[in-house]
Amino acid sequence: MNQRDKEAYLREYALLKAKGKPFFPYAVAKDSIMAAIVVFAIIMMSLIFGAELGPKADPTTTTYVPRPEWYFFFLFELLRVIKPAILTPLATIGVPTIAMVLLFGLPFYDRSPERRPERRPIATTAGILVIFAMGYLTYLGASAGSPNEIDLKVPANLEAGKLVVAQSGCLACHKIGENGNGGPGPELTDIGDKLLPGAILRTLENPTAPMPSFAGLPQEKKTALVAFLSSLRGGANEGAGTNAQQGENGGG
Repeated sequence: MNQRDKEAYLREYALLKAKGKPFFPYAVAKDSIMAAIVVFAIIMMSLIFGAELGPKADPTTTTYVPRPEWYFFFLFELLRVIKPAILTPLATIGVPTIAMVLLFGLPFYDRSPERRPERRPIATTAGILVIFAMGYLTYLGASAGSPNEIDLKVPANLEAGKLVVAQSGCLACHKIGENGNGGPGPELTDIGDKLLPGAILRTLENPTAPMPSFAGLPQEKKTALVAFLSSLRGGANEGAGTNAQQGENGGG
């Protein structure tokens, strides 16, 4: 900016400043009203939707998978998109850091004095892409279903097995109905149609890596786990009652 442009800018700034309003109380009042609206919206959502609560914590399990808060869903989903273990540092550190550096550097490589969004294509495009990416990944993470809860109605004699599955972290790698993740393990929604209770028990005790072994699980929990899994037939819960006894026999 040359001296002439600088002087013109200062004159224009002085005129606009003289016509303007002081920060207090005008801007403070607007910010206070907006803050009150945001707080009111948060309170109403907490009263209407409540908090997501999974099953009671089991201190004996070593495969529990914690669920992130909703505002971390986009990072949680990024880890699921970038599956190879060797790329985990890239997903957890590399991509977020690069994105933040690019955003922080936006004022330096887009030095346009314009304030209208349509006249600042670089800044506008970057902002839209960031909002879209975070929103889409958050939606995917939220719609994946809790890895610690199973939304299936089962007979009372299968509730114990459903709780064991929820507490043992099975849904971190498998999907049952609308809950869990679609990999790297196979979907278990209809596992009872594919494997007999005995085969399910052998798989739990001698799994293929990276699945952990459940051989050390207490016998009553293992029996309940096999009973629940063997009841999953054709649509998540069909045949649950008819296969409960078969699962208990296979688990024993």
